[in-house]
Amino acid sequence: MNLRSIRRLLAPVATTLLIIACTRHIAPQAPGQAVVTPQPAGRTQIIRAVNDSGGTTADNSNLLLGNPSRATTSVSDSDNYLYDHGYYIESYNRDRGEPNWVSWYVGDSSLGSTDRANDFRSDSSLPAGWHFVQANAYAGSGFDRGHNCPSADRTNTLVANQSTFLMDNMVPQAPNNNEHTWANLEAFGRTLVKAGNEIYVIMGSYGTGGTGSKGMLTSVDSGRVAVPSNIWKVIIVLPKGDNDLSRIGASTRVIAVNTPNINTISSDWTQYICTVKEIENATGYLLLSNVPASIRDVLENVKDPGK
Repeated sequence: MNLRSIRRLLAPVATTLLIIACTRHIAPQAPGQAVVTPQPAGRTQIIRAVNDSGGTTADNSNLLLGNPSRATTSVSDSDNYLYDHGYYIESYNRDRGEPNWVSWYVGDSSLGSTDRANDFRSDSSLPAGWHFVQANAYAGSGFDRGHNCPSADRTNTLVANQSTFLMDNMVPQAPNNNEHTWANLEAFGRTLVKAGNEIYVIMGSYGTGGTGSKGMLTSVDSGRVAVPSNIWKVIIVLPKGDNDLSRIGASTRVIAVNTPNINTISSDWTQYICTVKEIENATGYLLLSNVPASIRDVLENVKDPGK
């Protein structure tokens, strides 16, 4: 038998093996409608099983923990607009000019060697007629363009990194909060990933009025972007593995941090550790809505010891 004949015989086998390889990591369908979501370049297309709380159950999903505010994709929900950027997902608030919250996953596949793009820009993909916050909207205010989903959590590809510089991923953040306290907390999250874990993160802000390097402000950009009084984050830590949602239990590590948006803040983020329940009480959100209630009740009231 010649080489060409052998190739013809092996072709169907190769095709079958390719199909198996491409589908082996698809999560089993949960209650609700299974939706195929096209992902941006650099991410694997997955089937997301949408459940009753508006979250998803597929491993590595940015909304695995749930939809904290039950945000929707209806343009009429302008203060709670669900916007999937592919590399993170958020509830955007048109009237505040910033996210209510942003949710994302970080694992080995999220981190790479891509340099910081640093290309802050407005997002014209928001609904027509909405104000598109411009890259220079915070200029001269004494507040940084503080990332929700940080640039350094998306270094696997240039496109992924660039996505984090859209202005609807930003919040006016006091420089010392952004550059020290928050930078240290973000770096700690990546340290956990590099130590053999994967993390699910929800970050947000609330309230009005913060103190930057030039004093207290309630808004920037001619009143079109609110300056929050508080900036918070919740991190769920899991060892590397599969079926992530089912692996969250009463002993799972949960780190909740709530910081005042002020420039006199300590650089030690552990001073601002709180409980998930405290953040929920302040925001009205249900932050772990996909987690079974009996487990959620425990995790909401755990205060992490810090480093």
